[in-house]
Amino acid sequence: MRKIMVEHMRPYADRIFYDGLGSVIAQQGNSGPRIMLDAHMDELGGIVRRVRPDGFISMEMLGYWLDQALPDQRWVILGSKGPVPAVTDLWDAHIAPSEVYGHPIPRKDLYLDIGARTAAEVEALGVFPGDPVAPVTDFQVLANNRYVAKAWDDRIGCAVILEVMRRLAHSSHPNQVFYAATVQEEGSTEMRGAQTSARLINPDLGIALEVGIPNDVPGIGPEAAQEVLGGGPGMMLYTFSELPNRKLVTFVKQVAAQEHIPLQFDFVEGFGDDAGAIKLNGGGVPVTTVLVPARSTHTHNGIIDRADFDRTVDLMVALLQRMDSASVTAIKSF
Repeated sequence: MRKIMVEHMRPYADRIFYDGLGSVIAQQGNSGPRIMLDAHMDELGGIVRRVRPDGFISMEMLGYWLDQALPDQRWVILGSKGPVPAVTDLWDAHIAPSEVYGHPIPRKDLYLDIGARTAAEVEALGVFPGDPVAPVTDFQVLANNRYVAKAWDDRIGCAVILEVMRRLAHSSHPNQVFYAATVQEEGSTEMRGAQTSARLINPDLGIALEVGIPNDVPGIGPEAAQEVLGGGPGMMLYTFSELPNRKLVTFVKQVAAQEHIPLQFDFVEGFGDDAGAIKLNGGGVPVTTVLVPARSTHTHNGIIDRADFDRTVDLMVALLQRMDSASVTAIKSF
C-alpha cells in the first residue's frame, strides 16, 4: 500500500519523506500555514497465532471486527515464501451444534484452513506465528455508481489525498500542505502513525480523511448514526478520540455552503480516528474529520457511493484554496 501511495504521490509532491513507523508524507508548497491532511493506509486483518498439529491455524484479530463478519471468509497469509490463500472454516450446516444457531461463533473458535494436513506442511509453505493475515475481496461496481470492496476504511481517504494532490498541483493555494498516509490506526487508541507524522510535520491545522458511518439500512435505531450513502461528505462532531475545533467546523460548513456541497454530520461513540492524535501535537492543534460515507466498514464487503467521493475531493480542494494565514490564525486563536 505504501509503495502504491508513493508511486502516485511522487509526480505531484515537492518532497516525500517518512516517519520511523512506515507512514509516508508528501509535501506541496513551501510557504504559508502548515496544513496536515491525514488518511491511514492500514486495514483490519489478523496475525497468525498458533499452528495446530493438524494444520489448522488460529488467528489474533487486528482491529474492531464483529465476530459475525469472520466465519467462511477468504484471507491471504503474507508468509515468508509469499502469499498463502486461506479460509476461515465454518461447521457444515448438517452437523453444526444446535447452540450455534442464532449466535455468532466466537473468534477463538475459528481457524484458518490453508489446505495443510500437518504443522510441518504449514511450515513448508512459509507460514509462521506472527505472519500478517489480510482479507480477500474482489472490487465490483454496483448499480447507481456504487462500489463494493474491502478496506474503504481508510483506502478511500488515501484516494481522496491522491486526487486532491493531483488537482492542487495545477492550482495555486496559500499553504504548505502535508499529505500523511499513516500506519497503525486500526486497533490502536494511540493512532500511532498519526502521532509520529504530526511530530515531523508540526501542523498549524489538521484534517483527518475517514469513512463515515451511514445508518440507512434496516434494523438499527436512528440515534446510532446519522449519515446516508449518497448524501455527500460528512463531518464527525463527536467521537471517543476528539471533539473537533468549533471554529474549524464553522469554516468547513461555510466553504461547503459556498460551493453548494451537501454536508452531513455525525456523532458515533464507538468511532475514533487519527485526528485524535494530531490534535495533541505540541501545544495542541485544531482538527476535524471529513468523511466519505461507507456502509459495512470493518467487513470484507463495504459499499461507497462514487458521488460522495467526488464531492469530498471538491470540498477538500476548496478548503485548501480558501485557507490562508489570516483564516488559520483566526481558527487557532482563543
